Amino acid sequence: MSNDYDVIIIGGGFTGLVASYYLSIQGKKVCILEKDDDIGGLARSFKINSKDSLERFYHHWFNNDLHILNFIEEIGLSHNVIEKKSKTGMFFAKRFYKLSTPLDLLLFSALPFIDRVRLGLLTFKARAIKNWHELENISAKDWLISNSSKNIYRVVWEPLLKGKFGRQAEKISAVWIWNKLKLRGGSRNKKGSETLLYYKGGFDSLLKSIKNILITQGVDIYLDSDVKMLLHNNNKITGVRTNKVNFLSETVISTTPLPVFSEIFKKSSFSEGKQLKEFINKVSKINYIGNTCLVLILNKSLSSTYWTNVNDPDFPFVGIIEHTNFDDKGNYSDKYVVYLSKYLPTSDKLYSFSAEQFLEYSIPYIQKMFKDFSKDWIEDSFLWREPYSQPIVTKNYSKVIPQVRTPVEGLFLSCMAQIYPEDRGTNYAVRQGQEVSKEVLRFMEGT
Repeated sequence: MSNDYDVIIIGGGFTGLVASYYLSIQGKKVCILEKDDDIGGLARSFKINSKDSLERFYHHWFNNDLHILNFIEEIGLSHNVIEKKSKTGMFFAKRFYKLSTPLDLLLFSALPFIDRVRLGLLTFKARAIKNWHELENISAKDWLISNSSKNIYRVVWEPLLKGKFGRQAEKISAVWIWNKLKLRGGSRNKKGSETLLYYKGGFDSLLKSIKNILITQGVDIYLDSDVKMLLHNNNKITGVRTNKVNFLSETVISTTPLPVFSEIFKKSSFSEGKQLKEFINKVSKINYIGNTCLVLILNKSLSSTYWTNVNDPDFPFVGIIEHTNFDDKGNYSDKYVVYLSKYLPTSDKLYSFSAEQFLEYSIPYIQKMFKDFSKDWIEDSFLWREPYSQPIVTKNYSKVIPQVRTPVEGLFLSCMAQIYPEDRGTNYAVRQGQEVSKEVLRFMEGT
């Protein structure tokens, strides 16, 4: 098999897969180089038993995630998209609260009544903002307080921001939280309840179908292929070097997290000019937060809630997601599936815990939240880590986003850190793949 391609794509997440789809239907010879043993990126799955698969990190779509929904329709798979009602809640001050409907919000006794009304109006205020640029120089904290109250921020938003971004919480841009509120507000049905979407058979089923489509279109997918260096001649891309072999092309798209891209770039010995220095400076300015996700396979259910935000500062988890309150437990051999999510720097000692250590660390907190919970409910557990789970979206973030077409001729960059003003997710990864493929085609046409 020839290792000479029109386009090489580094990374087999949704951005890389979608870009390869659109380039291949334009007749381009494309390969994907994925360092792991399967495609999917942050949406990849694992086997929880001999027959059932599950995403490593919890996933769903909102009903206004049109980029991925339209793509699924385009490839003829929209009949597999299923709509599910979502029950959400909050754990605060050692108590659970329902927060699925407007009535639940009015009964949210952790806040005085006037603050419940203010909290409900916040989504409408967010949806009324059309120009997100006016929020760029405002912190999420300041914007939330000025549009609701200090008390609402203390009870609702501060624990979530700190749980997600840790010490960086007060630096997060108002744009980030604005988009969250706008997106969630737009995903509710006529009765005010939130409805979410999922794929029949899970994301593993979707990814297998996409992989088959790409192979049929002539895309070559190489797994366990870790790109070590970019090959070039006078700062013009000529290919890449992996842990196995060289691949040749005058066009390369990197979809990896920026720190991974930066390491590859530094090893590639480009001649630095002013433009290149400015580009590398932008790449290095964006930081990430890591994530550890403990997946429990239980023989009993913790609750009837799908998504519980943990707003108690004494608890280490930002969310407890009982997946089988969203997707039917019959799809998982009638077992109950729970995700416990914790965002943290990779330097945190918890990040280096073994699966057994992390489970033992977590059990006392689960028991405090769910009084009936017993260790013998656990039939299996899995721990997944991701060092680059979430870019830290600070104020004026748009000024530090690196461009898609880099100063190196033939080198393109398309990654989650460039998704803005929206937040990262499979929906916008699809959009990234579509946009970078168009940019590559323009480059190939000399424009």
